[in-house]
This record gives sequence, C-alpha cells and structure tokens, in this order.
Amino acid sequence: MSRAPIATTPRRRALNPGVEYEFERLTISRDLSRSAVTRMLTDRAEHGDWELDRVRLSPDGTRRVVLRRKIIRQQRVPYLMF
Repeated sequence: MSRAPIATTPRRRALNPGVEYEFERLTISRDLSRSAVTRMLTDRAEHGDWELDRVRLSPDGTRRVVLRRKIIRQQRVPYLMF
C-alpha cells in the first residue's frame, strides 16, 4: 500500500487585530530524507513567502508541518469628486 508523501490543507486565521495569516498544513511521509524535506521547505519559503510555524514528529516517523504567510490586504481609497 503506497501513500502520497505530502498532504496539504490551506487555512486562514487572524492572530492579531489587523494581521491575517494563511496557514498550510503538510503531512510528510517518513520515506523522505531530512535533506529532501529541508530542500522542499526552503523552496516553499523562498518562492511562496511561507515561514515555518511548527513541526511535529509522530512516533511512526511522519512529520506534521505547519507553514504560515501573512495576507496583505490593500486598503480601498474612497473616490472623491471635485
């Protein structure tokens, strides 16, 4: 029985007033080496603006990783008629 090495779930949450983060949960198989996981997370950080929030190592060897990135909302400027 073969499993996919990575499963992801994106979510959004506001930690502080006015600051909103998007979270992505990854479940990484124990079959991937530490260097492969490091490369993958570094690539996501560099190209997707993700930062590491937490890592949990399960007793069966799977890694549960939570990545986050800040959501920047553009303020709407009111239209003024002169």
